[in-house]
Amino acid sequence: MSPRRSYDQYCSASRALDVVGDRWTLLIVRELLAGPRRYTDLHADLPGVSTDVLASRLKDMERDGVTTRRRLPPPGAAYVYELTARGRQLLPVIQALGAWGEPELGDRRPTDAVRAHWFALPLLRALEGRGLVEVRLEEGHFHLHAGAEDGPVYGDGPAPREPDARLVLDTGTGTALARGELGLVEAIRTGRLTVTGDGPLAKELREA
Repeated sequence: MSPRRSYDQYCSASRALDVVGDRWTLLIVRELLAGPRRYTDLHADLPGVSTDVLASRLKDMERDGVTTRRRLPPPGAAYVYELTARGRQLLPVIQALGAWGEPELGDRRPTDAVRAHWFALPLLRALEGRGLVEVRLEEGHFHLHAGAEDGPVYGDGPAPREPDARLVLDTGTGTALARGELGLVEAIRTGRLTVTGDGPLAKELREA
């Protein structure tokens, strides 16, 4: 574990960057917003990070109280990393950073990796209701816990129970939403995003 570097400035923004300002740290937080993750899963969903850097960042984040590590009971018997309550408080920071970065997305470059669940946070910003939402994209499925005050914010795969709404969209629509070029209501009204389900959230979205 490396000693924490500091800007040595008596400023809360500076102190925050002392903890989460290193390269990859906030992207690790983005992945852990999905709940506990194994090291191998984190490495697979952070293309480009070296194993040494990932291990170092996770140790630093544990030291600084952003994450914890625990061992799963048998038959899993593997270690998982998860956000602490303080680490989860970074959700609005990640969301604000994502909103600020929308104009920077532009067209996808040939070298750009993509994961279906990376569309989760832009969709979460667009959803004003509360409930469990299942999202189906060409790249795969994920689900959102809109308005959740604790626990995972999103997760890979289908919803763990009957969702309050199901959203079906193509990658182009997901990209337009992520860029801020298309609003959720407009996507629904123009038929680019289909909403199904009988829950209050699904009805609210269809009637928006």
